Amino acid sequence: MDRRSFLSAALLGAAGLAGTAFATRTALAQTADPAKLRVALLPDENASTLIQNAQPLKVYLEGRLKKDIELVVTTDYSSMIEAMRFGRIEVAYFGPLSYVLAKQRAPGIEPFAVGVSKGSPTYKAVVIAKADAGVKSIADIRGKMVGYGDAASTSSHLIPRALLARNGLVGERDYKFVHLGAHDAVARAVQAGQVQAGGLSQEIFAALVARGTIDGARVTVLAESDPIPNYPMVMQGTLAPALKDAIRAAFLELKDPAILKTFRAEGFAATDDRAYDILRDTAQVLNLDLSKVKG
Repeated sequence: MDRRSFLSAALLGAAGLAGTAFATRTALAQTADPAKLRVALLPDENASTLIQNAQPLKVYLEGRLKKDIELVVTTDYSSMIEAMRFGRIEVAYFGPLSYVLAKQRAPGIEPFAVGVSKGSPTYKAVVIAKADAGVKSIADIRGKMVGYGDAASTSSHLIPRALLARNGLVGERDYKFVHLGAHDAVARAVQAGQVQAGGLSQEIFAALVARGTIDGARVTVLAESDPIPNYPMVMQGTLAPALKDAIRAAFLELKDPAILKTFRAEGFAATDDRAYDILRDTAQVLNLDLSKVKG
């Protein structure tokens, strides 16, 4: 064999080995069955509070799945999306828009369950205002400062912003806005008069008032949105099929009210990616390029 033939054979052999190694890694990735599952909760309130309140969930999942469970609360929606993208978490409770953004970056992830509240797999956003700030209607927001949550939030950004747009108020043209992070930060900022109006989840707002975090007499609801598909549970598509079935069943069969309280839900129903097309359509109405939304 001459030198050229030898090199060709060697390169072909190396390519074959590389192909075999890639195929092996791919096969292993599609049957991942880790001893520990990292389960991320949506960072829409204080992280330590979320972790503490979710301890019954940890115990339940460890019993059902026979695996160690690590509860995770990332610093914001963006870091949660990136953690899912790069396989640093296996299961996550996403907001609808943050799920859509995550799906763009990690097409293999799979939504499998959606929270059900008041018998429906939907929820609403509200636009609130400080009661004595002279903002009595959506029209009064013109020229004011509005507080939104995370840029990747559905009910604390995308939907309230669309609601204002449908009422003729376009952000940065008709009013100024600022992103404040979590839903509770928006409510606090409105109550304190730091912003004159704000958008957040109706259920989170009601919970903040019920806990006394927000004084219901000092903050008024100006409008509520149409129904939004509820928060999905999402898992890595590379998990072993048997594990995915077990995770899916654990959530769809979850009945304990103490655990479901973590999700502000009465239970879970099955879902898929198509249920969230409405978020993609809403972004188009706002001329919002989702690829440029921080997340």
